[in-house]
Amino acid sequence: MKSEQRVAIFVDIQNLYHSAKNLYNCRVNYKELVRHLAGDRKLIRAIAYVVKTEATEGESSFFEALRQAGLELRVKDIQIYPGGMKKADWDVGMAIDAVRLAESVDAVVLVTGDGDFIPLVEYLRWGLGREVEVAGFSRTSSGKFREATDRFIPIEEIPRILLKSKKAPGRGRGGSAARSEESFTSEDAEEGAKNE
Repeated sequence: MKSEQRVAIFVDIQNLYHSAKNLYNCRVNYKELVRHLAGDRKLIRAIAYVVKTEATEGESSFFEALRQAGLELRVKDIQIYPGGMKKADWDVGMAIDAVRLAESVDAVVLVTGDGDFIPLVEYLRWGLGREVEVAGFSRTSSGKFREATDRFIPIEEIPRILLKSKKAPGRGRGGSAARSEESFTSEDAEEGAKNE
């Protein structure tokens, strides 16, 4: 990492939140995460992609904590289809933002383990000549995705990033790490924004 480098950080909050919770029963210290990923480079923008759910208990305080951690929020309502199926992802929006901002930066950091971003990584690297780093949890990050980047940063190895949960272990409604409709708590908001 070069100090004169301009960097933009794009954070897939749903992916990060659920991976930390289900793998480690922890929350993420978002302020420390942004600080670590930017390093001594010039941070141009840090954008977090979140989904507003039906149950908003603690959600607004979680979103405010993300803002206080230095993240600009992109918020989308959860989509509910006939039959009850729910969808909540920001893949296309995150990719479009990364391509748009690539003109203004030297390096792009994607904070996600989602292998669907491989075409984006390839375009940013080979089409636009940008350095692309991915920060994700080793156990849930696609191997091919990790190989496609200039640098993979295992989040679980960054000091002061994982904050132990004070709640009993639980997998939420349905237990899937990919489920985005689970609401956040005010405890998540307070702990996740701390800079320890």
